[in-house]
Amino acid sequence: MVAHTSSTLGVPETNGVPQHIAIIMDGNGRWAKQRFLPRVAGHKRGLEAVRATVKACVQRGVEYLTLFAFSSENWRRPQDEVKFLMQLFISALEQEIEKLHSNGVRFRAVGDLSRFEPRIVRLVEEAEARTAGNDGLLLTVAANYGGRWDMLQAVARMLKERPELAAGFAETDLNPYFCMSYAPEPDLFVRTGGEQRISNFLLWQLAYSELYFTDTLWPDFDAAALDRAIASYQERERRFGRTSEQVQSGRRVARVSAG
Repeated sequence: MVAHTSSTLGVPETNGVPQHIAIIMDGNGRWAKQRFLPRVAGHKRGLEAVRATVKACVQRGVEYLTLFAFSSENWRRPQDEVKFLMQLFISALEQEIEKLHSNGVRFRAVGDLSRFEPRIVRLVEEAEARTAGNDGLLLTVAANYGGRWDMLQAVARMLKERPELAAGFAETDLNPYFCMSYAPEPDLFVRTGGEQRISNFLLWQLAYSELYFTDTLWPDFDAAALDRAIASYQERERRFGRTSEQVQSGRRVARVSAG
């Protein structure tokens, strides 16, 4: 497994295109309500936005895309809606994975899958195995995922494998046990739908991510909307605790070394 630089222990390499984008796909219900449609129509249309975003990320050279599909708190929604979301998840796994595979996309799912029905778990496992050998975009879907749950399960797994750490441990000890230890921390976090909160998503990993909030509802999110998010990211100065002068000096040194 490739070791990725922790933003609190070092300074990750960055460039104009975010290596890793994480998205909370919000606004499906409101999109449907505006059109006098049932909420499930918004979720169905949202799947089209997923397709468009995956394609756009591949074209723009993004290496990791993580989508928050279903949080550990979403079980609180009306049961009819939860049931539809489960069926939509099944349909997507059955219909989309071969397309992803043919385009070299790797698929992963993170979260507590134990609450899902066996059919979903089997389809996830098959999708991960089918695309494991690909070397393109790594698409992660967070399902029944919560940032606090991730922290708790990471500590539990670590102490089970390394009980001697109960007396004390460091970030480097814990990092390998997070669900997404295989990916670098997100460079850019996007939330659609106008809300401005993280909602228990990747709490550990978003420590130094650039945050971008848009009023665009998820079903309307497309390549142009992604470009606006990336453009906003490119205007940021990523200091990781340093001063602006240090960042600029580091860039000059890098240019001289490259020349």
